[in-house]
Amino acid sequence: MEDIIELVIHIMKGLIVGVVCSAPMGPVGILCLRRTIKKGRPYGIATGAGAALSDLFYALLTGYGLSLISGYTTHDNIFGIKIAGGIMLMVFGIYMYRTGPRVNYHPEGKTKGSLLRNFITSFFITLCNPVIIFLFLALFNMLAPFAAPDKMYLVLAGYGSIAVGAMLWWVGLTYVVHKMSSNFGEKGIRRLNKTIGIFVMVISFAYLLLTLCGISIIGGEEIPQ
Repeated sequence: MEDIIELVIHIMKGLIVGVVCSAPMGPVGILCLRRTIKKGRPYGIATGAGAALSDLFYALLTGYGLSLISGYTTHDNIFGIKIAGGIMLMVFGIYMYRTGPRVNYHPEGKTKGSLLRNFITSFFITLCNPVIIFLFLALFNMLAPFAAPDKMYLVLAGYGSIAVGAMLWWVGLTYVVHKMSSNFGEKGIRRLNKTIGIFVMVISFAYLLLTLCGISIIGGEEIPQ
């Protein structure tokens, strides 16, 4: 029973990380919206899938880095990292709230291209944006259990659920955009950014408050000391 509960916790953490790291409406987000509106929803989903794979790569990179420093962490270090992560999330939420729809994007050709081509271009565009690592570091306490657990199936469940969470975001986003394609312009992007920003700010505030009170609802200090 304990193993099942632990597995569910890992999956829930992974889903949260996947959604939060995919939500920013950067160049790939705008590209996904444009392809969904101009080419159709399958092309938007392919674009999101490429971004999700790139996010998974950075999650693995960040997790591997955490595993290297796991032997040097202490209670005070973990507390400091949690506070720093909460502040980073708060700054990110404020940035998203204030960000307008004018984001540079890679121009599209006149032809739709194959789904594979849309997937590959999205993957490399996201890969060229290593700033995502800082967002993963901000989510340290959620990603930490994937860094050096005792059971390999927890590793697979954790990272796999990050990919699933990311895809859930892109599938949901393309669905909304497809249904509202005629009305989803700059105002729609601005409203979406504000919504994401408010959501992240609320989560980061609650996370900081719980950390200061010594309360953990996601598993506590899971990096070994």
